Amino acid sequence: MRKSKPAIILEKVLIEDYAAEGKSLARVDGKVIFVEGAVPGDVVDIQLQKNKTDWADGFAKKFHSYSENRVQPFCSHFGVCGGCQWQMLPYAQQLVYKQKQVVDNLTRIAKIPLPPIPAILGAKQTEGYRNKVEYTFATEIYMSFEAFREMKASGVEPVKSPGDGGFHARGFFEKIVPIDTCYLQEEPTNLMRKAVVQFALDNKMPFYNIKQHQGWLRNMFVRNTTKGEWMINLILGYEDEAKRKALLDLLLKQFPQITTLLYTINTKRNDSMQDLDPQVYYGNGYITEKLEKFEFKISPKSFFQTNSKQAEVLYQVTRDFAELTGKEIVYDLYCGTGSIGIFCSEQAKKIIGVEFVAEAIEDAKLNAALNGLTETAFFAGDVIKVCDDAFFETHGKPDVIITDPPRAGMHEKLVQKLLEMEAPTIVYVSCNPATQARDLALLHAKYTVTKIQPVDMFPHTLHIENVVQLKRTDLLNG
Repeated sequence: MRKSKPAIILEKVLIEDYAAEGKSLARVDGKVIFVEGAVPGDVVDIQLQKNKTDWADGFAKKFHSYSENRVQPFCSHFGVCGGCQWQMLPYAQQLVYKQKQVVDNLTRIAKIPLPPIPAILGAKQTEGYRNKVEYTFATEIYMSFEAFREMKASGVEPVKSPGDGGFHARGFFEKIVPIDTCYLQEEPTNLMRKAVVQFALDNKMPFYNIKQHQGWLRNMFVRNTTKGEWMINLILGYEDEAKRKALLDLLLKQFPQITTLLYTINTKRNDSMQDLDPQVYYGNGYITEKLEKFEFKISPKSFFQTNSKQAEVLYQVTRDFAELTGKEIVYDLYCGTGSIGIFCSEQAKKIIGVEFVAEAIEDAKLNAALNGLTETAFFAGDVIKVCDDAFFETHGKPDVIITDPPRAGMHEKLVQKLLEMEAPTIVYVSCNPATQARDLALLHAKYTVTKIQPVDMFPHTLHIENVVQLKRTDLLNG
């Protein structure tokens, strides 16, 4: 039998700073150590998981003293479920580290001239801000090793749970953390989840087991809007019409806030929703959100910014950076359901949206019609292939390009395409300053960064949005 190597533990190490992706940073004998679960100012014992020549990675095993910047997390599930990694930091301090993350990424990776970076725009609402939450139901319940050891020491054997509802435990795809109160979404979201769990227990309906691919109750999506509308999409492993109707009727009776109720039968092994067809049980099958004067129809599979109030701030920054006068043709790349382009539409001559996901484009067209917009056009396909000479001939070359790619950033071919398109202004919205910085370095061949504005969309998490304005260098110098 292969013997495991003894754990390497570094004792009484001062945590000096924050690094990327929410990890902290310490130095021991000149080696950089990335640490999970600690904040600057903590003194901890670090158990190493990776140990390279010039760097190492580990986690805080024991705390000798705590940073003065620490606060008591308000959620009882902090550190176990996969969300809200920064609850132990005051919100003002979270913003400091997020600002630093943007500055560090843009300076160290992009290595191009940058204008001054103003202070991050923090969120006014730091709890109950999400408009979408996905709950998972499962038979496999996470229990920490410490809790298991204490239970065994007291002579109590863990009882096999029939199932519960909550979020995936960190690092365990098959296990969930049963949630009492989640603070990400306003009530009655927790009461809705608990009602579904109780129904399944009372009626002996099996919870889903992802390893065995068995069970009835799988997931529940809860979406709401600032207009007070609520959508529930219940995901079931197989059809049981009588029980399904009984559960859906129970939800409608207990929660009159629900404006649309759907169910989806998922017989697959994965949880992907894009190839499934939600069935409307009550309501019209969608909810509507309002940002400024614009309304957006949100269907069960639609992408929409998960923090509506802060999305309005993000879009306002984007529109300001576009510097529209009413004469510009605006290309909205990675347009999703068209929200940014529509938000900018009153100040533009025409909005052209391009998005790879065809379903999102259909939503974009519906949203444009909902707002009475006629000078908009949305196209499904790869931007690199869609935006050719014939396309420009038909729709006009862009005066402003707005691009909002996924975390991986833009493909290098798309960056080259932007350089070929030569729009006078580019507004780059990013949820990952590191990949944004990489792309900015490539765009520097023809563009100069002229404005930057970080925006916090997700309090208590390590995620951050950043908006950058770029101007064609030849026009600036001309």
